[in-house]
Amino acid sequence: MNIYLSMAAFALAASITPGPVNIVALSAGAHFGFRATLRHVSGATLGFTLLLILIGLGLHKLLLLWPVLTQVLQWAGIAFLLFMAYQLAFDDGRLGNGSQAQAPSFWYGALLQWLNPKAWLASVASLGAFVADGDRLLLWQFAVIYFVICYASVACWAYVGAMLTGLLQQARNVRRFNRLMALLLAASACYLLADGV
Repeated sequence: MNIYLSMAAFALAASITPGPVNIVALSAGAHFGFRATLRHVSGATLGFTLLLILIGLGLHKLLLLWPVLTQVLQWAGIAFLLFMAYQLAFDDGRLGNGSQAQAPSFWYGALLQWLNPKAWLASVASLGAFVADGDRLLLWQFAVIYFVICYASVACWAYVGAMLTGLLQQARNVRRFNRLMALLLAASACYLLADGV
């Protein structure tokens, strides 16, 4: 298989599967609509692409020198996931009047990627598979491929969320949806804990 097709397949598998960023995109799409959620989608995509490039340029070496930084990032990510789950679980279900008055911002999406252990693992694993020899041109090509696929994948989750808006006209349904999203975020955090953080 062509290396670019292999890169694209890896990027799609890592980007489209459920994870914290996609769950937030789904929830935000349902609450605020597709267009408003595109800020989160853009921030998450750029945040991930920057992380991928910096790891490819040597950030991983810094983490090898100071493994405590890796643990701090992992624990911060888990704490952030649990905080988001808590906010969703105790939301009152009133659209527009809840604790979150606006869609997640560009910066929220970017920060979420940097605190997302799945993003770190995907970056390290993909670079090890495709750019292990340190070829800078290949790194930049991979970053472009990943950017396009990551954006489309997260946007798909936001779009599906927006399609659910009609089901969320009653506060009771919003509360149920929020609690389901909270459960998924908490499950992500528990999985990371069990996986050896």
